[in-house]
Amino acid sequence: MNPVTIISDYGHYFSQTKQLMPMNLSRLVSNIIFVSPERLNTTLPKVRLLEGTSFLEGRVLNYICEIVDTDYILFLTRTNELVIDQKALEVMIDMAEKVRTGIVYCDFYEENKNEKKLHPLNDYQPGSIRDDFDFGAMMLFSTKVVKTAIKKYGAIPPVRYGGLYDIRLKVSIDNPIYHIKEPLYSVIQDNKSSEGKSHFAYVDPKNTHIQKEMESVFTDYLRKIGAFIPYERLKRADKIKNPFPVVASVIIPVKNRKNTIIDAIKSALSQKTDFPFNIIVVDNHSQDGTTFVISSLVDKHPDVKHIIPIRTDLGIGGCWNEAVYSPYCGRYAVQLDSDDLYSSPYTLQKIVDMLMQGSYAMVIGSYCIVNYNLEEIPPGLIDHREWTDENGHNNALRINGLGAPRAFDTDIVRKIGFLNVSYGEDYALALRICREYKIGRIFENLYLCRRWYGNTDASLSIEDANRNDAFKDKVRTDEILARQALNKRLEG
Repeated sequence: MNPVTIISDYGHYFSQTKQLMPMNLSRLVSNIIFVSPERLNTTLPKVRLLEGTSFLEGRVLNYICEIVDTDYILFLTRTNELVIDQKALEVMIDMAEKVRTGIVYCDFYEENKNEKKLHPLNDYQPGSIRDDFDFGAMMLFSTKVVKTAIKKYGAIPPVRYGGLYDIRLKVSIDNPIYHIKEPLYSVIQDNKSSEGKSHFAYVDPKNTHIQKEMESVFTDYLRKIGAFIPYERLKRADKIKNPFPVVASVIIPVKNRKNTIIDAIKSALSQKTDFPFNIIVVDNHSQDGTTFVISSLVDKHPDVKHIIPIRTDLGIGGCWNEAVYSPYCGRYAVQLDSDDLYSSPYTLQKIVDMLMQGSYAMVIGSYCIVNYNLEEIPPGLIDHREWTDENGHNNALRINGLGAPRAFDTDIVRKIGFLNVSYGEDYALALRICREYKIGRIFENLYLCRRWYGNTDASLSIEDANRNDAFKDKVRTDEILARQALNKRLEG
């Protein structure tokens, strides 16, 4: 029996060898390979040291995939200390054999000195294509499947960080990825919280070089599965056909935001433009006094339109539909969340100028993260400079958001509509638009995005975060299928 080779980057050698000792003694483990940039010696049985920066490096991972002769490869993908259940390998291998899968991963526990709690993971689907999709700390690959994928789709490119992402995507083309909904190990947590850092990791300027690598790997994958959309095919918005009451409408969906809604509306009212605009506030049956605050402003400012929907089942997307399909809506519909503010009195003018001049279906600006008191907090400016006109519409499928504020050609939005949900509704619409139309970008700060305890995404439980991620994965799944169908239709 020769089933498993374990691969890990060299970290703290003592803790790693300690945690892997039970596996070292296991009859299921043939050998363990540590990848280290230093020349090291070891006398431990089954342990081999391989010189390299990381097994994520394309050159190193190609070599590993070439020399491994066991049935399976187990990648340990985190530097945290792990406590691995004695039956973990047996369960994972057994499932891999039963379902003939390319990759197996499982739930785990998060453990520290005070508690041990379950960390469930999401099922993998065709839209689970972000490079930071959470597989946990252990991924079991079928060696045969990996070698076949490399032979069929090409060797891993010479990347520094995207090797595992590349081979995962290639394996997923022809093979299922299976999630075991059972915790088979514990990840020992340190005291340093990385939640805020990881949330914005893909837009952190210091990670730009990594993101360019991931985009290259992902674009190649889209070409292989027939979901790549050439830039030359994208259209511009049609010229004005229908009459509109104003040139632009600032859309503010709101529910129970009496502490921030007045700031948002006043920010919109302060805009200086050379065109007429109004403000449409869709009050989703607030019960905290928000309705009274809005009504008091409407009496003083006739350009503020206060809509209270008849329906009581609307999410944020449903509220947007109420606004854009209303007779008040202007030629362009521009976002302003009820927590947030425009960064200057000229934000609206800059956005509408770009929409008009470029005949764009959508324009997205850049925003700065601030606290409740509007003081800048890390990571500060989020400008999504990973976007390029040539490939941004494809790379949009890989990342988790496109930025703010968002503005739309109302005619086009009325043809598509928002999903009636309160998470990912803007992302779904943006993906649908950039499947067909050009999107304009403004990389200067136009918007102040408040982070505070009242945000809808503040302090999410792991279950709620998983639910949000699974929804966006479903959005991506549907969009990939739509782009594949479009390409087949146009090419056939």
